[in-house]
Amino acid sequence: MTAKKFDLKESERLDDLQFEELKVVQDERLYSFTSDAVVLANFLKIKRGERAVEIGSGSGVISILATKKTNAKDIVGFEIQQGLFEMSNKSLEINDIQNVKFINDDVRNFRKYIECGSIDVVFSNPPYKKEGAAEKNENISKAIARHEKSLPLEDLAKTASLMLKFGGRAYFVYDADRSAEMICALSKNGLEPKRMFFTENGKGRVILFVVEAVKGGKSGVKVLPNLITNDRDGKYIQEIKDGVWNK
Repeated sequence: MTAKKFDLKESERLDDLQFEELKVVQDERLYSFTSDAVVLANFLKIKRGERAVEIGSGSGVISILATKKTNAKDIVGFEIQQGLFEMSNKSLEINDIQNVKFINDDVRNFRKYIECGSIDVVFSNPPYKKEGAAEKNENISKAIARHEKSLPLEDLAKTASLMLKFGGRAYFVYDADRSAEMICALSKNGLEPKRMFFTENGKGRVILFVVEAVKGGKSGVKVLPNLITNDRDGKYIQEIKDGVWNK
């Protein structure tokens, strides 16, 4: 594959996801995916024939990985930023993926596209920095992707719950420091946490909170061991890329 063949912009590049020959378009001016996305893609459980929705699909990396790592019938991704939406559609074309569709709209308008209570799985790597915590030199695209002004936590949990069938599952990766807030928001909206874990860097620092919640589920959560994503030199551990830790 060559960038010229797929008519990439000067600021765009084609990244190898190192899984099933999948590629994803990235733009240095926009928000680029991080290891958070890979961890969530490996944690997802989508059964054969199930319909899934990604909230805040960004460059489309999680949905694209999920097409190969799960048995989803189809996936719809909502992305509010037009630049990221257009870029994710290029990635679908490059990978010849037919069962993913991206929608350029605020996910809170989902009723225009999807019936309430019709989705089996919702997943999201949402913006999880509080409003006002943005760096002054952060561009608008990156600020929207990182800070929750455009999608507050309460709206995220409420929207996911409205989309899901009874017994449907929601998967989120979030800032570990705000894990209590996430659990409260999920429970308030009828999403009962069932599996959860934290990630660590290679130096013992806890970074992320990852959770699976079930709509209408009974109380009781399985806390999995912390996942170490990097070695002490900061190198991303190959088993995380491959999803071996979640087998």
